[in-house]
Amino acid sequence: MNQLETEISALKSELVSMWILVQSQFNKAKEAMIQFDKDLAREVLIKEKRVNSFELKIDRDCENILALYCPVAIDLRFLLASLKINTNLERIGDIAAGIAKYIVESPVNFDLEALEKSQVLRMYEEAVNILMDTRTAFEKEDTVLARSIFKRDDVLDQINMNAAANIGELIRDDISNINESLYILSIIRKLERVGDQSMNIAEEIIFYVEAKILKHAESNNSAE
Repeated sequence: MNQLETEISALKSELVSMWILVQSQFNKAKEAMIQFDKDLAREVLIKEKRVNSFELKIDRDCENILALYCPVAIDLRFLLASLKINTNLERIGDIAAGIAKYIVESPVNFDLEALEKSQVLRMYEEAVNILMDTRTAFEKEDTVLARSIFKRDDVLDQINMNAAANIGELIRDDISNINESLYILSIIRKLERVGDQSMNIAEEIIFYVEAKILKHAESNNSAE
């Protein structure tokens, strides 16, 4: 293994460590929501600084490798993809922190029945699984698994589309639930963005493994 290969391998390990940290943040925010555990939510907010620091380090490492080794072909694609994946992961970390902030701010706990009726529990579980599978696709360079993310994001989009009606029904059932319901709606909106970030990551995996650029491909085909 030459020096460039060693640096690429180390960078990949760093990205996986970043992924694990973000997954932990995301799972803890979910647990805090279900248990209405404000202390756990505060822990997520505190650790957000670690996510931000990780992002900056990975960015610097990518830039250093580009400057020192002038990589080409798949190595160059990997570095370009890593820069974007790093940004997407940091944004998912921001989303986890945002959900944790809602839990800290909410004056009332989130009723489990309300979480089920709004489908936020189902949405969160699917978002967790999608995030885990993007990591597996990255580690194994599995573009088939990466492509499966696009279809699975439709589940998140559908729940998000139905959110206003579902939340409206919760409020009509009990007007005293209005604050809780609005927080749940805000969480749903954030979870939908996790799907978008995950699709961006899947596109980058396909780009560096197959040298195919998928972004805007659908709109370009339509224009033709």
